[in-house]
Amino acid sequence: MRFSSLLKALQMGDAGLLWSNPGADPPLTGAASLELAAADQLSFLEKGNALSSELGQSCVGALLLPDQQDLIDRASQREIPFAVFSDPRLAFAEALDQLVPRRRPPAEIHPTAVIDERAVVGAGTAIGPRVCIGAGSCVGANCVVHPGVVIYDGVLVGDGCELHANAVLYPGSHLGRGCVVSANAVVGSEGFGFVPTAKGWRKMPQTGRVVLEDQVELGSGTTIDRPSVGETRIGAGTKIDNLVQIGHGVSVGRGCAFAAQVGIAGGAQIGNGVILAGQVGVANRVVVGDRVIASSKSGLTSNVAAGQVVSGFPAIPNRLWLRCASTFSKLPEITKTLRELKRNAPQ
Repeated sequence: MRFSSLLKALQMGDAGLLWSNPGADPPLTGAASLELAAADQLSFLEKGNALSSELGQSCVGALLLPDQQDLIDRASQREIPFAVFSDPRLAFAEALDQLVPRRRPPAEIHPTAVIDERAVVGAGTAIGPRVCIGAGSCVGANCVVHPGVVIYDGVLVGDGCELHANAVLYPGSHLGRGCVVSANAVVGSEGFGFVPTAKGWRKMPQTGRVVLEDQVELGSGTTIDRPSVGETRIGAGTKIDNLVQIGHGVSVGRGCAFAAQVGIAGGAQIGNGVILAGQVGVANRVVVGDRVIASSKSGLTSNVAAGQVVSGFPAIPNRLWLRCASTFSKLPEITKTLRELKRNAPQ
């Protein structure tokens, strides 16, 4: 694809093409990071990037740039074809869709798939090898179900979903339109519910369901548990990374983002637009307000008001945490000083 043809396609996107200088209009066969890009590859820089040696030495074929004059000047000096965008990262994402289009398997059912006669598979859906679909389940139109996926009885999968290899959807799970469930993720497994008795732990039946609203994406190895009654619900547009555990009865709002190894205990309520960085833990029944951001390894042990940025364990406001963290390395010296003051204090 020529750079000029790519720019025509990007004009239809959301990245905000401001202007371009396609130069020699090179053919592009792919994309790469700036330092590794070849003459037939595309790369990008974001606003705020310093004028780096990478731009001066790169062999890149074409660039997507922010409206930053020093970067524009350097690209012009080196005669590198470029285009200026309001959001070059978004433009790069849209460009990858054009340069490296995803291959969709044909809309057919593999002969090794096992589909109950009471199940329904929508038009245009691809069912891979050794897929199992239980009684009363419905897989919508234009879905892709990759090899080894297991869909238990009574599961609803909306149109345009993609279920990757060996994902498991337990009974009663409900996926909206355009959801993505990555390899080995589990939706609707039994919540960790046991009642202590004199004879040991008595299992609490987990009869509820899990609901993923439209456009939810789950990373590999992520598990979302169903509750004893009611539902565990993940709001529309929420994106969840690999190896995340969401407990029974949790409610997650719309447009959230959870990084790897986040753990959310049962009954927690997460608002809209919440960002939880890697290894954040949320305690049982904690309420997290809209647009909260928790930095890596934070422990949310009590309710967090909307709009807060928190860090640490237990989590406290991020600015306070930074002040505290700056003193950690000084604690031995402070302790020594306190001991000397105590020893020298009048009796």
